[in-house]
Amino acid sequence: MPKQSTEQLTTDRSSLVHRIRYALRNPGRIAPHVLRSARDLRLRLTHRDHVSYYRAVMASDAARDPKAAVGSRNEERWLALGQMQFDYLVEHGLKPGHRMLDIGCGNLRAGWRFIDYLDTGGYYGIDISPDILIAGKKVLAERGLQPKLPHLTLTQDLTFDFLPDDSFDVVHAHSVFSHSPVEVIDECLGHVGRVLAPGGFFDFTFDRTEGTEHHVLHEDFYYRTQTLVELAEKHGLRARFMEDWEERPHGQSKIRVTAAE
Repeated sequence: MPKQSTEQLTTDRSSLVHRIRYALRNPGRIAPHVLRSARDLRLRLTHRDHVSYYRAVMASDAARDPKAAVGSRNEERWLALGQMQFDYLVEHGLKPGHRMLDIGCGNLRAGWRFIDYLDTGGYYGIDISPDILIAGKKVLAERGLQPKLPHLTLTQDLTFDFLPDDSFDVVHAHSVFSHSPVEVIDECLGHVGRVLAPGGFFDFTFDRTEGTEHHVLHEDFYYRTQTLVELAEKHGLRARFMEDWEERPHGQSKIRVTAAE
């Protein structure tokens, strides 16, 4: 997939004009969008903080299809996206002896490959959704990876307060910040430096815009690169935009964060 076009990077998907144009081009998606909007409004009214709200979204999505809940429309795409994440990290520094923290590990779309690759006990996955973690445990059993003793843990926030200092060589968050308001991202960047081991790095993907930052249905958030770079720098971290990630067949962008020298 080529890099995103200027039109894609400047489109405000929350605007009424964009929604009308999209509906005219995709009439078959109008009814599903209306149903999802109604569901999300109901969930926002009953779950006021974002983590509780998105946990309810994941419960609803996972009940229908755990793979679709993590953004994979079918088994083939689920496998392909997991392989892409795995290949990129291995090519960019992940070693079998590393300890890895996988934020938003979901149903182990990429996680089962990391577990298989890393030494026993080297993988620690966290997620806010108990439903998707249960689906992940099923994947773990199906792949016969129990002897690798991975950790799969439910969390309420991204303070990592239950984890010790300097614990992880690699921290990874795929399609997490694309579903997070800026205060959740700021919380993560404010605490991830503590759990990074010396020389470690934190890779995260995000939905990039070069126009107005916006969200769609409080589920999909679009940020300017500079916003996230400045957030990282505020917490004493150095952030680098990973241009070669965009050569991969995925619509998101990637930043790598390391401790500032």
